Amino acid sequence: MSNLKGSLADQIDRVADAPSNNWVYRTLPRGIWPYAQLARWDRPIGWQLLLWPCWWAAALAPQAVQTGAVHTGLPSLWQLFLFLVGAITMRGAGCTYNDLVDEKIDTLVARTRSRPLPSGRVSRFQAKLFLVVQALVGLLVLIQFNLFTVFLGIASLGVVAIYPFLKRFTDWPQLGLGLAFSWGALMGWAGYWSTLSLAAVLLYAGSILWTIGYDTIYAHQDKEDDALVGVRSTARLFGERTRLALTVLYLGAITLFAGAFMLTGPATGGGPAWPAYAGLAAGAFQMIWQIRTLDIDDADQCLRLFKSNTVFGWIIFFGLIFSALWALSFPLTTV
Repeated sequence: MSNLKGSLADQIDRVADAPSNNWVYRTLPRGIWPYAQLARWDRPIGWQLLLWPCWWAAALAPQAVQTGAVHTGLPSLWQLFLFLVGAITMRGAGCTYNDLVDEKIDTLVARTRSRPLPSGRVSRFQAKLFLVVQALVGLLVLIQFNLFTVFLGIASLGVVAIYPFLKRFTDWPQLGLGLAFSWGALMGWAGYWSTLSLAAVLLYAGSILWTIGYDTIYAHQDKEDDALVGVRSTARLFGERTRLALTVLYLGAITLFAGAFMLTGPATGGGPAWPAYAGLAAGAFQMIWQIRTLDIDDADQCLRLFKSNTVFGWIIFFGLIFSALWALSFPLTTV
């Protein structure tokens, strides 16, 4: 009987769409679970997708030519670590803020009504306090960077603040997510150069298109509930044309990424070597696989394809890392 009660308590304290074998439930005290769920620690894919534009820019920036200086080095491990901590923390803060804004909507959607706020396992005051703590940790990470990057990071808060409201007024809330989740492409570049360049802007723009694409796939899980409660999304907007829309979005992303790579420097004086472009080509094939595999009416498959985008992130990142290693091993000489 006690085992049955424990099992029922476990189900009550968990979120419907979170993996049951996650480390949160294996290692953390039960009293911490609602806060881990607010921050989505039990679903790491979110912070991974937030992290990739940061790491891409941090890996690309040292290979760029700018203001007369040629750099072909590897990214700073310290900065990669800071971006990792910052992505986990700020994704958690963003999700907590989003849940505070969307509490009433979440009670009407099957996949989200078991979250800590709509289920009553935390109060709004507790959630707000947890939000402040996460924001302070994020600020501590941010101030480790140069002053330009600090102000750039603060500027991102405006985009983050309006994102949860977009689904009420526009069919393009995924664009708002793209603007917020891709900001790291600017941060990673600024963290190295203390300024921005067209290459960084193209990387940012490509990341936005990528984000719209993968979040459209994700949004197809909730399209029926969204239609009932009046929540708008690109999944509902594109409908049966989702594959075509993803083709345009992903092709645009790859094109913009290629432009960012090419703009980092002339062929004889910097910029990524061939492994970066090989990684970009491999990433394009991963995107093609997503599009060809997609069944917009299979919610489980939509979630798997959405999560597969972290594989795309690794492909692009390792392409840039191997590019830097190639440049260090076989340096080009200028005439």
